[in-house]
Amino acid sequence: MNKKTLVLGASLKLDRYSNIALRKLVKYNHDTVAYGMKAGEVVGVTIDTQLQHYDALDTVTLYLNPSRQKDYYNYIVSLHPKRVIFNPGTENPELYQILKANGIDYEVACTLVLLSTNQY
Repeated sequence: MNKKTLVLGASLKLDRYSNIALRKLVKYNHDTVAYGMKAGEVVGVTIDTQLQHYDALDTVTLYLNPSRQKDYYNYIVSLHPKRVIFNPGTENPELYQILKANGIDYEVACTLVLLSTNQY
């Protein structure tokens, strides 16, 4: 099942987990969009450097540490994703509460593991 996903905190660097996640999401045929600090392209996915509104978003997968997430709280909520995945190092109880109050599910998990184990 295709789950349109926003990689928030995407990187052009091949060794970064966000980059690996982008490549795996495409490999597993999920529509993928990305936001990061540097513009570029990874496996055909353009990394936006300005916030965009994406329609029909299933998942936001976070690759930003908690202190950097604060600037994106309203943005994430405005996208109305079905869920937000907090990858290792992104855990944020404050954002959990905001998501919960707005009816958005969240998981503290690893996108790469979820994809590899067919649990995405």
